[in-house]
Amino acid sequence: MSKAVFFHAGCPVCVSAEQNLANAIDPKRYQIESVHLGEDKSRIEEARAAGVKSVPALVLDGSAYHINFGAALSDLG
Repeated sequence: MSKAVFFHAGCPVCVSAEQNLANAIDPKRYQIESVHLGEDKSRIEEARAAGVKSVPALVLDGSAYHINFGAALSDLG
């Protein structure tokens, strides 16, 4: 099973994206981890290293996919 990491900041755009992703990603193929960067700032560097520039973003199979625009990663820490 592959891992998908959803990075977000808890804003309304992020919450909506998280709800949509929960319905769109096959749980048999991907284990989804949701990371609230506003609450867990220690993971900001991990997100940056994965190619995340803004949140909400999904890192799937080593690629970062930006969903709409809630906040720039640089604004979080």
